Parts: sequence; structure tokens; C-alpha cells
Amino acid sequence: MAAAGYFLHQPALRWMGRALVTDDGPGNGELIVLLAGDYKGDRLRHAVELVRRGYAPKILVDGPPGFYGFRESDLAMRYAETQGWPAGWLDNFPIDADSTREEARLVASELRRRGVRRYLLVTSNYHTGRAARVFREAAPDIALRVVAAPDRDFDPERWWQSRRSRRIWLLETTKTVAYWFGL
Repeated sequence: MAAAGYFLHQPALRWMGRALVTDDGPGNGELIVLLAGDYKGDRLRHAVELVRRGYAPKILVDGPPGFYGFRESDLAMRYAETQGWPAGWLDNFPIDADSTREEARLVASELRRRGVRRYLLVTSNYHTGRAARVFREAAPDIALRVVAAPDRDFDPERWWQSRRSRRIWLLETTKTVAYWFGL
């Protein structure tokens, strides 16, 4: 029995990491929605690459306040400028939200205001499963493709090997369970 546990523990752990990830892959959209929560630029770099490859013409960069008086979207816009990315590719969308559910509600309203019928949602790989459910619930009338941005702190194939990844897995799993219970 112990031998079976030894040989099965890594596949089980990989499954637990992969369970958080939903990735529809890139496809054509009218807009890319970049979710807040990217403090390293991984999500933004991935979204810019999707625009560069022609999947959508523009990125809606949402961002709540909370960083020493700055909104995350303002900081993302500054980061994009330092990288030399065309300013026309990004739209700053400041929001007042402190949950993915509130973020989805505000983004859905903005998408409807703009007349968007299909979009790409870019977020960190570990956040895609829950974000997909929340955004589809907020706007079932708008076609959505979820695109997982690689995150340097979370590899679903080895998440248990670093403290930072374990913390990410635990937090996202807890938030997913809370979502299932409507919390």
C-alpha cells in the first residue's frame, strides 16, 4: 500500500494543480480582458503577445485601487509604456472591485456598453478555472475564451515543490470552494 502511495502521489498532485487551470487557447475576439492581480507582468505580457499575433486588436486592462494610492491598471499602463508596447493596444479600465465576482460584473457591463460579442479573458493559469466560471455567469450572452497566462510562481505540474506555489494553490483552491458555496 505504501508503495502505491509513493508512485501515485505525484500524479495526484499534478492532477490537483491542473484542476485549477482552464485554457480554451487563443481564438479571435473583439477584445482581450486582462484581469487584475498581476504584480509581475506575466498576464500583461501574454495579452500583448495575443494582440501582436492578431487575436484581438485591444486589451482592456482593469485594475482596482490599493497600491500606495495607485490603481493596478495605472501601474500596468506605465509598465507597458516602459516595455515599448503601443499605447493604442491598451485601454485603462479603473474599477472598484475587491473580488473576481465584482470584477466580472463591472467588466460585463463595460463589454455590453462597447457592444462586444466575443472576447478573450487572460489571467494567470491557476486563476483560470474559477475566473471562467465567474465571468461566464456574469455575462452568459457574451462569448468567452479563457487564455491561461503562464505564471512564474505557479507550475501546475510541480506546484508542491515551492512554498510560493503551495500558497497560491491553497488560496485559489479555498476561493474556488468558497465560490461553489456562493461566498
